[in-house]
Amino acid sequence: MTEKRITEMKNLCTEMREKIITMIAYAGKGHPGGSLSAVEFLAACYFEEMNLRPEDPAWADRDRFVLSKGHASAAIYAALAIKGIISPEILDTYNRFGSILQGHPDSKKCPGIEISTGSLGQGFACAAGMALTGKLDRKDYVVYALCGDGECNEGEIWETCQSASKYHLDNLILMVDQNGFQGDGDVREIMPPLDLAKKFEAFGFDVQSIDGNDIDEVVEALKKARIKKNGKPQCVIGKTTKGKGVSFMENNPDWHGKAPNASQCKTALTEIRAHYIPAKETI
Repeated sequence: MTEKRITEMKNLCTEMREKIITMIAYAGKGHPGGSLSAVEFLAACYFEEMNLRPEDPAWADRDRFVLSKGHASAAIYAALAIKGIISPEILDTYNRFGSILQGHPDSKKCPGIEISTGSLGQGFACAAGMALTGKLDRKDYVVYALCGDGECNEGEIWETCQSASKYHLDNLILMVDQNGFQGDGDVREIMPPLDLAKKFEAFGFDVQSIDGNDIDEVVEALKKARIKKNGKPQCVIGKTTKGKGVSFMENNPDWHGKAPNASQCKTALTEIRAHYIPAKETI
């Protein structure tokens, strides 16, 4: 990406983080930690890599995005709103009764959601099914799936890896948000993930390990993964910071599934907005 585009993408990430905090604080519930850590992955997919038609979210030849870590729904809603797939005005209905923006994505209610997720591991399995369908139908679309490192405790992740390798799903790109924490604490203490890169490689994936909060690295890794048609499914493991952008949330598992109060929200938004890069600096 050019320097100007990198700046634009950084500002998009900041805007997404601002919307995430605002949504969750207004609703009084949600999952800020894992939503904030995953922003660069979602931004790279929706604003740089994926072939989409915002005016026609169900376009048959679109690329697919599956949020396997469905509790990070605020992040995908922010991306969908900025992309123009859903109206920004409905973000303040997030996680409320009757809203199309439920705490976990609902594909029957919200445009742009490919599959309802929330039960960890299942989203990635569905993504592999979509990729296999694309192969069988001789379609060119790519399926992107985002899971967490805590989610990699699920056996279904590894069963899906076996299938993806068996069927040579090189149109499947798995992104792992490796923020080091899950709902109950440090993943190394709960169930050590060991070397995730070696594990995915052992299951037949091509693997790239990157800084998952560096938008330039994320975009470049996804570009490489997309064009690498070698019969292998692709995996991009991004080392990220839980609660990225908000000092009191960073690397703090207490903020896995808790909303900030009014005072905390104000502090969080001040910190996030400090990362906006003025337009004059993009010249």
